[in-house]
Amino acid sequence: MSGPQCCANPPTLNPASGAGHVEKVGGLNSYVTGPSDSKLAIILISDVYGYEAPNLRKLADKIATTGFYVVVPDFFYGDPYSPDNAERPIQVWLKEHAPEKGFEDAKPVVQALKSKGVSAIGAAGFCWGAKVVVLLGKPEFIQAAVLLHPSFVSVDDIRAVEVPIAILGAENDHLSPPALLKQYEEVLAAKPEVDRHVKIFPKVAHGWTVRYNVEDETAVKPAEEAHGNLLEWFTKYVK
Repeated sequence: MSGPQCCANPPTLNPASGAGHVEKVGGLNSYVTGPSDSKLAIILISDVYGYEAPNLRKLADKIATTGFYVVVPDFFYGDPYSPDNAERPIQVWLKEHAPEKGFEDAKPVVQALKSKGVSAIGAAGFCWGAKVVVLLGKPEFIQAAVLLHPSFVSVDDIRAVEVPIAILGAENDHLSPPALLKQYEEVLAAKPEVDRHVKIFPKVAHGWTVRYNVEDETAVKPAEEAHGNLLEWFTKYVK
C-alpha cells in the first residue's frame, strides 16, 4: 500500500509559502487562508509531506479566492515524512502517523470551525489524506468529500460514505489503480442517495495534483484540471 510511488517527487517544504498564515485550529497548527468570517469552509488534508508543501498552499489560496475559508492542518505535528531519513522508512513513519489517528485529530478541527459559525464544510484529501477524508464522510462532520489519488482507502471505506463524494484518480497509480477506482464506483452506484463522481486522469501518476513541477506545462495542466473539478464539487455541495 505504500510503495515508492507513494513518496515520489517530494516537495521542497516552505513554512513561509502561501498568502495565508498559520494559526491553531482545533489544537493543530494550520495554514489558513480566505475570509475568516465565511460560513463555508474547506479542509485540505495533505499527503505524507504535510502542510508546508507550496503547491498545496497555492491550491488552498486558489480555493479561498472563491469565498471559502480554507484550513490546512498539520496532522503530523511538525513531523512530516522525510525520504532522506533512512532510519525511518515510510512503513515506520506510518506507525506513528496512521490516517485513523488523523481522523481523530480532524474531529476537533471540524468542531472549531462549527464553533466559529461555519455552517457547511467540505474536505479534500490527497494520498494519505484521502483516508482521513473518507472516514470523515458523514453529515455530522462534513457536507462533501473529494479524494485525490487516494491511499489506504478500502472498498468498505467507500461503502460507508454518506456525503457527496468525488474521486479523482490517475491512470498510472499502484496505490489506487483504475481497477480499484471502478470498484469504488460500483459500490457508490449501489447507493443512489449519495451523489458521486469518479474520474480517471490519463497519462498521470499518483500524486499528480500536488507533487507537480510548476515549470512543466504538461504536469501543470492536468493538476489544474483536477483543482477545477475539486472546486466545482465544493461549489455545488458546500453551500
